[in-house]
Amino acid sequence: MVNNGVKKSSGKIPQILITQPKPESEKSPYFELERKYNIQLTFYPFIKLEPIPAKEFRKQKIDIGNFSAIIFTSRNAIDHFFRMCEELKISISQDNKYFCITEAVALYLQKFILYRKRKVFYGADGTNKSMFDVINKHKENEKFLYVCSENQQDNEIVNWLKNNNCGYQLAFMYRSVSNDVKVVMENKLFDVICFFTPSGIRSLFDNYPLFNQNGTLIGAFGNNTVKAGEDAGLNVNIKAPAPHTPSMVSALDYYFNCINKKK
Repeated sequence: MVNNGVKKSSGKIPQILITQPKPESEKSPYFELERKYNIQLTFYPFIKLEPIPAKEFRKQKIDIGNFSAIIFTSRNAIDHFFRMCEELKISISQDNKYFCITEAVALYLQKFILYRKRKVFYGADGTNKSMFDVINKHKENEKFLYVCSENQQDNEIVNWLKNNNCGYQLAFMYRSVSNDVKVVMENKLFDVICFFTPSGIRSLFDNYPLFNQNGTLIGAFGNNTVKAGEDAGLNVNIKAPAPHTPSMVSALDYYFNCINKKK
């Protein structure tokens, strides 16, 4: 159904494409959103992650044991950090501190470490700024390792660490590659497509180089994703995080609530 673009759904039920895997828990706020506004959500990841093997990681000449604080912005980063430590047979100090973008990411650490609040920190509202506020209280005594994708690091975080004289280094432990999205895009017409990373935007154009928005609303999470969308010529209509919409779910909730008020 897609030929260099997407047309809006003609059905009565709004069709929303979330470019991430479907949540495992039925208690996900996405499903509550679906029931609340009588919308239909389709989940399909636009990117897939490939691990960087230990042999290749060694070329970065990073001694993980030299860092006292680790920065995580996703569960994927946590998975690949501990995978790499296992492959390299590195024991992590129990005194290490972990700085996470959200509480949900922080709690995921329980899968790998004994969770203690005095060494696990996270931002109050899911924004980079709130995480920076926490890091700022500890930056004098810590050396930070920012675990990220080879092609998806957050420049805002990198620039903040640099401008605030933090001792830090980037550690590339995985990379994102474009997924084949034609299987979902050519079988359904969507009113809204939500992106979460610049790589997701890139995947769209890898699959459809001549993509035309054609009235479809675009949602984007994170400043880098918004910028990637706008740089690609997209009109980004739904943006998160913001003070009143810290997540994509809350941004969609706000959008549909406003639509209903206009009816």
